[in-house]
Amino acid sequence: MLRHDDGGVVKDPDRAVQHAITLVFQTFLERKSASQVVRQFRDQGLRLPRRHRNRETVWRTPTVAAVSAILRNPAYGGAFSYGKRQTQVPPDGGRPRQRRVPRAAWKVLMHDRYPAYVTWETFTRVAALLDDNYGAYEHNRRRGVPRQGAALLQGLVYCGRCGHKMMVQYKGGNEYLCNYLRGQTQAPVCQRVPADPVDQQVVTAFFDALAPAELDLYDQALAQRRQHQEEIERAQHHALQRLTYEADRARYRYEQVDPAYRLVAAELEQRWEAALQALREAQEQYTRRRPGPEEEGARAIPPALREAFSTLGGSLPALWRQDTLSRAQRKALLRCLIEKVILERRTPDTIVTRIVWRGGAISELAVPCSVGALADLSGFAQLEAQILRLEAQGHSDETIAEQLTSQGFRSPQRPRVLASTVQAIRLRHGRLHRYRGPRPRCVSGCLTVSQLATAVGVKAHWMYHLISRGRIVVGRDEASGLYLFPDRPETLEALRQLRDGQISTLRY
Repeated sequence: MLRHDDGGVVKDPDRAVQHAITLVFQTFLERKSASQVVRQFRDQGLRLPRRHRNRETVWRTPTVAAVSAILRNPAYGGAFSYGKRQTQVPPDGGRPRQRRVPRAAWKVLMHDRYPAYVTWETFTRVAALLDDNYGAYEHNRRRGVPRQGAALLQGLVYCGRCGHKMMVQYKGGNEYLCNYLRGQTQAPVCQRVPADPVDQQVVTAFFDALAPAELDLYDQALAQRRQHQEEIERAQHHALQRLTYEADRARYRYEQVDPAYRLVAAELEQRWEAALQALREAQEQYTRRRPGPEEEGARAIPPALREAFSTLGGSLPALWRQDTLSRAQRKALLRCLIEKVILERRTPDTIVTRIVWRGGAISELAVPCSVGALADLSGFAQLEAQILRLEAQGHSDETIAEQLTSQGFRSPQRPRVLASTVQAIRLRHGRLHRYRGPRPRCVSGCLTVSQLATAVGVKAHWMYHLISRGRIVVGRDEASGLYLFPDRPETLEALRQLRDGQISTLRY
C-alpha cells in the first residue's frame, strides 16, 4: 500500500508486488499452511516484497513470519484497524510482551477503507485457518504409527471443545478420551465419546469418498492446480522482468561512470555482474522448474486407472468386512484421505463429527450414540407423549415400538425403539394393559392344567415342566390360550400312569 501526500491510499503501482501479495493468499487457501506457502515460494524461486525505510521496494526470501504478517494484515482485506495487540507486563515485573487480542476486542475496525486484495470474507477465513494451525502446532499433533488397536481413528481424533488431541482408551469399551487439561491443570476430563459408532460413520463416509463422482472432483482439483501453476509462472515472469530491469540499470550506471574513476567503476562492474548472475540463475530455475506437457499429462487419471478406482470403490466395503486387511492397514487407508476428525458431544446421545479431508474439504455428521438413561435421549418428552397417546388408543408395546422407530426415535442402548422401552415408560405412568376379558376358568368338556393336576394330586408346575420337556404333548387352545385336556376318566388314568412311571409319554 502507498499513501499519497493528501492521505489517500492506493495499491502499489508495481504489478509484480500486487501479484505477489495476491499469490500469497491464493497459495495459502490451497495449501492451508503458512509454512507450505514458504516452501512453495522457495521451490519456485519466488520472493516477497517489503517496503524499505526509504520507501523503496526490496525483495526478500520468504519466511513464515513474513507470510503470516501478510495473511494477518487486515489492510489487505480493505479494513483499517487499531488495537490488534495488547501489552502485558508479567507479575514479577519482567519485560513487557505483546500479544494478539481477538478481533472482537480490537479498538477500531473500519471496513472498505483501503483497496482490497481479497474480500473480507476470505480474510476472516484465512485468519481462522491460521488460528487453527497455531493451536495444532502448539499441542504436538503428531499422528503416530498405525497400530493394531480396535479404534480406527487413532492419531486422527481431536476434541471439539478444547482443540487438543484425544487419546484412545480400551478399558471398559473403546473410547476416545480428551484428558490433556486434566494432565496439565488437574481439570476434569473434557469429554469422552464411544469409538465404535464414530468409526462406523467415518468409514461409511470414507467409502462414499471413493465413489466415481469423487473422480470428477479430482479433475476439478487438477484444473485448479493448473490455474495456480499459471499464477506461479506469471509471478516468475514478473521476477524475470524485475531482474532484467535491475541488470539493465546496473549496466547503465557502469557505462555512465568515468573510466578514470577506477574505484567506483570496479564497484559498479561487480554490481552489474551480480545482477547478471542473479538474472541467469532465475532464468535457469524458471526453465528447470517449469512443468512440461508430459508432466501435466501424468497427473491426469488414465481411463484404465479411473475404471480401477471405480471398481475399488465398489469392492472395498466387502473387502473391509473380511479378515484380509489388518487393523493397521485399515487405519493407513483412512489416513490416505482423512486429515483429522473433530468430535464434540453436544448432547448426551449425539456426537457431532467433522471430518477434515486432505485438501481442506469438511464433512459434518451427527453420530447417534448410546446413553444410560431414558431422560438422556434427545426428544424424550416427545417420545414419552407419543407412547402414552398410542397406548391410550389400545396399541400393543410391539406396535408402538415399530411405529416410533419409523419416526426416528430410539432406545437408550439400541438404534431402534424396543418394546421393553415402551413398557418401562408405560408402567412408569401406571398404564396397565387392558385385556378384553378374563381367561375362562372352566371350559365345557375340557380340563385345564390346574384342574387336572388337582384331580390327580400333582403340582401344576410338574405338568408344565413335562409339557416343556415334550413328555406331555398337547397344544394350546386358540380361543383361550390354555392347555386343554379331554374331560374323561381315561385322561385321569393316563396321567396317574405317567405319574407312577408306568408310561413315559402322554399325547393328546
